[in-house]
Amino acid sequence: MAEKILFLENPERISDIFGSFDSHAALIEKELGVLLINRDSEIKIIGDEDNIEKCAEVLSYLERLSSLSDAVSEQNVLYAVTMVKGGEAEKLRSFDADILCISSKGRAIKPKTMGQKSYMQAMKNNTVTIGVGPAGTGKTFLAVAAATAALRNKDVSRIILTRPAVEAGERLGFLPGDLQSKIDPYLRPLYDAMYEMIGAEGFQRQVERGNIEVAPLAYMRGRTLDDSFIILDEAQNTTPEQMKMFLTRLGFNSKVVITGDITQIDLPKGIRSGLIEALDILQGIQDIAIVRLSAKDVIRHTLVTKIIDAYQKYGDQMKSEQPDKKDRYVRFKRKGI
Repeated sequence: MAEKILFLENPERISDIFGSFDSHAALIEKELGVLLINRDSEIKIIGDEDNIEKCAEVLSYLERLSSLSDAVSEQNVLYAVTMVKGGEAEKLRSFDADILCISSKGRAIKPKTMGQKSYMQAMKNNTVTIGVGPAGTGKTFLAVAAATAALRNKDVSRIILTRPAVEAGERLGFLPGDLQSKIDPYLRPLYDAMYEMIGAEGFQRQVERGNIEVAPLAYMRGRTLDDSFIILDEAQNTTPEQMKMFLTRLGFNSKVVITGDITQIDLPKGIRSGLIEALDILQGIQDIAIVRLSAKDVIRHTLVTKIIDAYQKYGDQMKSEQPDKKDRYVRFKRKGI
């Protein structure tokens, strides 16, 4: 057995790193097979040399994360452990959580995983960014944060939020109320993210001034959107025609962020997703970035990651067990079908 002493730059962060009742420390010990002993400003790590080094990388990462005024969560701990186990400790060392914007409650909004960092950089450096990944990876939240920052910095003059209303078949006229009332149920996740950034009252003021516009995808046709930050959410539920229509709305000095989860398509059977088609068509085009987030980037309850992984394994198993069309044709011919 070997041991190593790790000195903390900010000893007051030890409670955040170790967690309530040392729950984070216990998780690290279990996952990496080490023993952690806290002594004021130093942490003694006991175990085999390889696991000690992995543990030191995890603790250093958590200390940096804590110093950025973040509350270290169990998900953060599991993410760091997964990275070092997968031989990606170098990425943790280079992790630099740039602040994207400050929320209405004074909370610093910044990426918490390498996938989120890549997503944030893509939005900053490209005109069109497509973020694809499972629920809970922060696709919509970070897009709204980036849009808020652009509006505050006067990089754009307005934010446009849109989403396909699949359940209503885009026929919003059958719903009661004015346009705003009709589309509210479908755009609630975008509202929630905007309320977090600028508050409910601030959001309403910006809408009244015309700085924030919320509109269904069906109402984008025929427009040219200049000097805008445009977010298309739940893009997996667009048709190829809708996706092409939306992409060609892009005007001068505008940015577009498209988010979606290709495992949650609600389109009628037989209709191809516009997002899936766009991923194939737009690959490799300059100034268009495609960022794929994974279960490792999920920031919600740790059980969400396990659920996503379970469904992924089930889907892969079903695909492997399903015979291809040629095999089915041969069997049917043999049976005289």
